[in-house]
Amino acid sequence: MEQFYGLIGADMSAVDAVIRQRLHSDVVLVRQVAEYIVQGGGKRLRPALVLLAAGALGYDKGTFHHELAAVIEFIHTATLLHDDVVDGSELRRGRETANALFGNAASVLVGDFLYSRAFQMMVSVNDMRIMQVLSDATNVIAEGEVLQLMNCHDADLDEAAYLKVIRYKTAKLFEAAAQLGAIIGGGNAAVEAGMAAYGLHLGTAFQLIDDVLDYSGAEDETGKHLGDDLAEGKPTLPLIFVLRNGSEPQAAAVRRAIESGGRDDFPQVLAAIRASGALEYTRRRAESEAQLATAALAPVAASQYKDSLLELAFFAVARNY
Repeated sequence: MEQFYGLIGADMSAVDAVIRQRLHSDVVLVRQVAEYIVQGGGKRLRPALVLLAAGALGYDKGTFHHELAAVIEFIHTATLLHDDVVDGSELRRGRETANALFGNAASVLVGDFLYSRAFQMMVSVNDMRIMQVLSDATNVIAEGEVLQLMNCHDADLDEAAYLKVIRYKTAKLFEAAAQLGAIIGGGNAAVEAGMAAYGLHLGTAFQLIDDVLDYSGAEDETGKHLGDDLAEGKPTLPLIFVLRNGSEPQAAAVRRAIESGGRDDFPQVLAAIRASGALEYTRRRAESEAQLATAALAPVAASQYKDSLLELAFFAVARNY
């Protein structure tokens, strides 16, 4: 990852400066909550994706890539604030969540501030195509959040329906980030479509590995408690696999856990997931998505930036945090 960020290190520093500047508000609580969540670490993959995609297209016409990378990070941060309230989460990236520290009301309202600030910033770029991509993405992400809410405690959810949630809720912002880089870089229709597809498949792979890590990662590396998704009644792909392919007792334990939520059945569910091959299956599905992502870059000319995009697809499935 250090080598990966080395190529765009100066640009990432510029994005951080934009973020700090754009976080300013005369309302103290807005500044406190926004700065707390933005400065809480994270891989910053989504803004990095804007920079890499723009670099792969040879963008050198100004600083719009910095502004748009910050927009993407603000939208992502707003979703985190709202997600943690909806899920009742208390830990993210090894720290207290904003809602645990400042309360649900402050988290929701500051999330709204970040969304609206992101829209102010995208308007300043003065490009209708960019505004269309970002506004559409934000709307789809909201639909994904509602889909996930509707699917909670539903043990009959199938793999196709779950992948739809992933593509709406998580992968859509990856798609928009890569597509924005292609747009400002002046890519033709084939290149723009390829970048968008790359982002979509990368984001899907990324979320599938998050599903794996929810049952196999080290808490000090992932920054969250094992089994958080299960406690919230979310039927992620490892659980769906056990329901369809595990033994009758394994499937029964998973069904009970999804329908009731909580952590009472976590030891049995964890054993079922590990014994049934669910984690291996989910990882294979993530690897397939990563392969689709790299294939989608075929129309993009060779460069160091393209090499980094290819490496990023590998990292998405090889990571342990």
